[in-house]
Parts: sequence; C-alpha cells; structure tokens
Amino acid sequence: MIVYFIIFVCLFLLELAYFKVADHFNIIDKPNERSSHTRITLRGGGIIFYFAGLIYFVYSGFQYPFFFIGLSLMTIISFLDDVFTLSNKIRLIIHFTSVLLMAYELNIFEMPWYYLLTAFIIIVGVINAYNFMDGINGITACYSLAVGGLLMIANSNIGFIDQDLLAFTMISVLVFSFFNFRINAKCFAGDVGSVAIAYILLFGIGSLIFKTGNYIYILFLFIYGLDAVWTIVERLLKKENIFKAHRTHLYQYLVNEAKANKLIVSLVYGLLQFVIGYATIYLSKMSNQVQMIFVFSLLIGGSVLYLFLKSIIFKKYVLKTSFTR
Repeated sequence: MIVYFIIFVCLFLLELAYFKVADHFNIIDKPNERSSHTRITLRGGGIIFYFAGLIYFVYSGFQYPFFFIGLSLMTIISFLDDVFTLSNKIRLIIHFTSVLLMAYELNIFEMPWYYLLTAFIIIVGVINAYNFMDGINGITACYSLAVGGLLMIANSNIGFIDQDLLAFTMISVLVFSFFNFRINAKCFAGDVGSVAIAYILLFGIGSLIFKTGNYIYILFLFIYGLDAVWTIVERLLKKENIFKAHRTHLYQYLVNEAKANKLIVSLVYGLLQFVIGYATIYLSKMSNQVQMIFVFSLLIGGSVLYLFLKSIIFKKYVLKTSFTR
C-alpha cells in the first residue's frame, strides 16, 4: 500500500507541475457555442494518465513495451493536437501505428486476419467515442473509474494483466478527479487525456477478452457505446458531419437543455456502467445462451430507454426553445 501512496503523491505533484506549464504556454479551453462550460479552463490535465503509464513501465521493469510505445505515440500526437491542431492525416497515421502496436502486444497478428481488422475497427471506434464523450466535468473520471474498477475485479479472479498497471492508472484518475470533478473544474482532460485513458483501458479489456475467449466483456464500455453510436446514427440520418463539434449526446442534452447537474450526470453514467459491468462479470460464468439473452436484452432495452429519454428532452426543451426564438 505504501507504494500506491507514493505513486499518488508523485502523480499529484506532476499534475500541479503540468498546470504551471499549461498556464505558462496558455494551454486553455475557451468556451464557445458548442461547449458545456462557461469559464476558461486549463486543458490537457488528462496527461496524468500517461504519466501513470510511464511510471508503471519503469517500475515493472519495462513490461508491455509495444503497448507503451503505442501509448506514447498516441499521447504525444494528442498533446500536440491539443496545442497546435494538427492535420487529420498525421493523426490518422500515428493512431494506425499505435493500434498496430497494441495488436502486436495482444498477439493478434498470430490470429486470422479478420481478428486484426475487427480489433482495429473497435479500438479506433472506442478511442474516438471516448474523446467525443469527454464533454462535461467529471464524466471521463467517473466512467474511467467504473471501467478500471471492473477490470481490477475481473483481474483479481482471472489474472489477465499486471494489476499494478490498472492500479497506477486508477490512482491517476483519482488525482485527475480531484481537479476535474467540480462544478468549476480546474482542468479538462483534453484529447491527450481521453485518448490516453481509452488506450490503456482498451488494452486491459483486450487482454481480458483474449485471455478468456469471451467477447461479452466489451459490455464494460456499453454506456459510452450506446450514447456514441446512437448519436452518430442520428447525425448521419440528418446528413450532418459526424466529425464536427456538436452538443447532441444524451449527456449534453441533460446538462445543456434539461439543466441537470453535470456532476450528477457524470456519476450516473459511471454508476450505470459499473452495474452493467458487474452483472457482466457475474454472467460470464454462465452458459452462452444466458449471456446472449443478457446482451440482446441490454441492447434492445438500453436503446429503447435511450431514445425515449432523448426524444422527451428534445421535445420539451430543444423544440420549445427553437419555437420561442
């Protein structure tokens, strides 16, 4: 436990040091019409997730080298994009390379080609979804604590990854939460934070899936997946540019239109994911038939509830506001 306390102190000090750097170089997030915040806030505080990975890499004697190189590339390009806004081509090349490095660490190259293709689509999709969902105070922190906690619970029983990688990462999320889980946040995760934590958690989930051969564990990302996928579908149906900034996720409707407390919304997202994930761990020991019933029930029930809530908020607040202008 003393090691974890030392790690916490080190990461806390590193976060404070980053604030000095961000303030000096004016790495800030200015609110605009698409934002859910109204104050200028330091951006990139999520770089602490990478620092946790770096400390683990050295502490563990350089375990998972290809994963760490991929994480480093993702972090560097995302940080530069936070500061300078890079071209999509550069980001895509680095993301592609990082995904291949993770795939190599997971030994996916030893499997049939379609495993690599599927893994590539899922990894890129989840990283982008994690980035899109990072829009209100506390949501990345709460959700990451839920997913990381689920991975640690599963790992204590199955042993698919070094527990310290998960523990160090969760300590960094706690440090970030101290500064972000506030009505007026001290910092935002930025692209560098959302991409880094998504990459780490995906490596954990991928390790769990390939260790057990059970794909049900992808449900550890169900809530984000539900909101991200349905929002993309809706925007495609409206012929909107899905890569353009917007405020049409359910959590954004709840905060911006329904005026719900952003911290409560973030907590609910995290708690819902933890409950679903814990049920997934429990049901993973049951028959395939029971698991399939659970998956389809969750997909159908979750989608119906999601669309119902979104339509109610849209009719009550969005349309009403449009008509009164």
